[in-house]
Amino acid sequence: MSADDEDGYTGPATVVVEGAEVPVEVELRGHFQPIDGYYRWYGRIAPNAELDTLCGGRKKKGEIRTPDGSATGELSDPDPWGRYRILGTSTPPFTVPKTLAELAE
Repeated sequence: MSADDEDGYTGPATVVVEGAEVPVEVELRGHFQPIDGYYRWYGRIAPNAELDTLCGGRKKKGEIRTPDGSATGELSDPDPWGRYRILGTSTPPFTVPKTLAELAE
């Protein structure tokens, strides 16, 4: 699979954890899994002190909002650089082409 086979979004977003809204920068990607029929999306959230305080270095359920949509997912433990990973299944928080015509645009 090449990078061209993946969908995604890079830019500003809002993460909602335990009712608190935190403005963040994200890099998100996703792909369709034909074996089980699910769309899986995932990404990294740039280091953010407020998010780190809310999560305390632990996994948390959350919502991510981008200009294109929102989705619920799970924030995992931060990596050594302080970036939390977020992942989810089904409708992603970014636009995904649904037809060949949209893909060609």
